[in-house]
Amino acid sequence: MGGLTTDSPDGPQHDGRHDGPKPTGRADGSAPEGRADSRADNRDDGPSQEGRSGSAGTGAGGGGNPLGHGPVLLLAGARLADGRVVDVRISGDRIQAVGTCGSLGPLPQSALPAGADPSGVAGARIDLTGYLLLPAPAEPHAHHDTAFTALTPAPPDEPVAPAPADPGGVARRVTEAALTSLGYGATAQRTHVRIGDVHGLRRLESVLTARQALRGLADLQAVAVPRLLTGTAGADGRAQLREALKLGADAVGGCPELDPDPVGFVQVAAELAGEFDCPVDLHLRGGDPAALARICALLAPLRPRVTLGPLDQLRRGAGAAAEGAGLDGAGLDGAGLDEVGVLQAAGVHVVCLPQNGGCAALDGPPGGLDPAAVHELTSRRLTVAAGSGTLRDAVNPVGRTDPLEAAYLLASCGALTPAAAYEAISGQARRVLGLPPVRVDAGFPAELLAVRGETLAAALAGGHSRLVVHGGRVVSRTSAVREFADTVALALPRQGGPQRH
Repeated sequence: MGGLTTDSPDGPQHDGRHDGPKPTGRADGSAPEGRADSRADNRDDGPSQEGRSGSAGTGAGGGGNPLGHGPVLLLAGARLADGRVVDVRISGDRIQAVGTCGSLGPLPQSALPAGADPSGVAGARIDLTGYLLLPAPAEPHAHHDTAFTALTPAPPDEPVAPAPADPGGVARRVTEAALTSLGYGATAQRTHVRIGDVHGLRRLESVLTARQALRGLADLQAVAVPRLLTGTAGADGRAQLREALKLGADAVGGCPELDPDPVGFVQVAAELAGEFDCPVDLHLRGGDPAALARICALLAPLRPRVTLGPLDQLRRGAGAAAEGAGLDGAGLDGAGLDEVGVLQAAGVHVVCLPQNGGCAALDGPPGGLDPAAVHELTSRRLTVAAGSGTLRDAVNPVGRTDPLEAAYLLASCGALTPAAAYEAISGQARRVLGLPPVRVDAGFPAELLAVRGETLAAALAGGHSRLVVHGGRVVSRTSAVREFADTVALALPRQGGPQRH
């Protein structure tokens, strides 16, 4: 089809591949000689890659992996969030230098990563003209084990459909969900997985299998989620949680409000987290300031490695944060307490779920997102991250795992500015996961997202073409194309690029 082409409004067009930039054989991104492109349009085929010495896939017909490149990578002509247009040179898994366009020459051999081939000092060059380069997002709250189960009926005593019993099927679904999230830019992800009951540890084992398979593509953390932990009914949950942590679960999770004794649940969870020296990431809905204060008091010794969410029923107001500071739980009846103040005094992390406020582990319908509550949490300088929660499961059959959509929802409802909304899915989300911060600056981890757009607001509104860098390596590329018939006389410029004549 001839005519005009721009970035597609329908999101990334998946073809089953999670590949990197197409090698063009030319530095300007044009088609190699001998290739006939029948479409006289402004197609965005994504960032173009020019092969250098030491990089794989250097020619259009070379047959190499288009993702392959040596230990050095140059991202050229990228625009940063502050408006600067720069070149970014990556060496190993770190950003080695950031400079003005054209200022970064070959990497000195002395600066190559240990064991790297000296012939690869020039590395690979990727033209990011028209792209915004940002710290990569992270997914702080997912349920990959229930992803793609929207059409599976749930039993009466379960809030959502269970994962199929076949461990191999669960592992494949978790892997697919993680790759979907990675394609949108999330290079680090945390997924909650139910343990105990009839499933035992099989779901967790599937998640750990997927985690191993994803090494080098994305970092996946697993949170073990028992249903009950107190009394005789919770004996199996306590045993299963201990075994899950021995098996390799990264954090202690659960839903205290589903246990007959929520405070007792948190006490057991906190004790095991302390014993295994791991974080706590609990599902809470909120709505009871006194109960929240007691729970936060029990978790105080573990901070700052404590996360609560989605808090879709959070009770906010002009209550006194000072009252929440008395977190020993003595004499708290909930009168006059402000839950936001309690969270602020406790110093815990908060994860919200902007799509619908809920997820697969909660009982009852999602409560939605209160923009004013999110704004108040951030104004009091709490760590507030945003996650997806669900991916096409019974709670949200149309759920998506795009971090930029979570940021868009926070910005569009007025809860946060575009910059603060992106911080909620990137810097704040990485803090929740216990990961080091990322900036587009020398010395920081090379965890980056290049998204089509000139500004952050434009990227959140419709940046579908993306390139993802994890550990200094291009791990995913999504190229979106929109075409129009030749019925418009006005020549429009290519999005993010110069006008063609």
